[in-house]
Amino acid sequence: MYKTTMQAMKILSLQDEEGKWGNFHSMSKFVNTTITTEQALSRLKRLGYTIEDECIKRAVEYLSACLSGEKSIPDRVEGDFRCWDCFVKLMLSCRIREFTAANDQANEIAEKWAQLIKLTFEGGSFDGEKYTEEFKSIFNVPQKGDRLKDFTNFYVVSVTPDFLGAKSQQLYMEHILNKDDGIYYIYNDKLSVLPERFDSLKASRYIAAMELLVNLGAAKHKLGYVLEWLEDNRRGNGQWDMGQSVNDKVYFPLSENWRKAQTRVDDCTRRISALVERLKV
Repeated sequence: MYKTTMQAMKILSLQDEEGKWGNFHSMSKFVNTTITTEQALSRLKRLGYTIEDECIKRAVEYLSACLSGEKSIPDRVEGDFRCWDCFVKLMLSCRIREFTAANDQANEIAEKWAQLIKLTFEGGSFDGEKYTEEFKSIFNVPQKGDRLKDFTNFYVVSVTPDFLGAKSQQLYMEHILNKDDGIYYIYNDKLSVLPERFDSLKASRYIAAMELLVNLGAAKHKLGYVLEWLEDNRRGNGQWDMGQSVNDKVYFPLSENWRKAQTRVDDCTRRISALVERLKV
């Protein structure tokens, strides 16, 4: 429905022969691009592109080659090389698995992170010392830096649900919901507390966090308050409107533009309706 918009066409025009868009994760003045590969893939996914589309196939082939060591991402190393390498493998695996589960190496990385979650919660709650100990054992590098201080960042939350049992999902969900700083890269406030305003960029990012958490299916019943919040903010005509401020070029718009208010309402309703259906137990 949204795959032929000018925004989609612009992104496709920037993809290079390898299948990437400049840097993978970080913008750099030394790379001549206005978008990273991650940003391009996230946006295209929102606009309806799948592994069946040639541009996504090419991108996934490139990411797979980087994961196997055949190629490497052009980004500069950030911080300790060993931890950066571990983080890059996590990011690559996550982005590959967003489009296909048919990559053994990406699945292996996801399983390792799921194992780390299981071991960390063996005592029934998050154990920071256990996390640090098991991290080193599983990945053969010491845990360093904010990105890997625990497993509540976008990449781990996205990549692990298929490899976690019901009990681990429940403990993981409780840990994420009660963290003061939410999910790294997505939402930086406590997720058990609803945003003050529905028509806000903060609420849009909160919804993005819930679009991740709903994949932890065994613990979905814990998100009933989110379903109630969404239903309470449904307009009288059964649709949703989050306002113009959510037009961040990440989650919105889906349509060509929002010059007409009804187009904005249609986009908001399409996104939220999909989440509501998944939240229903």
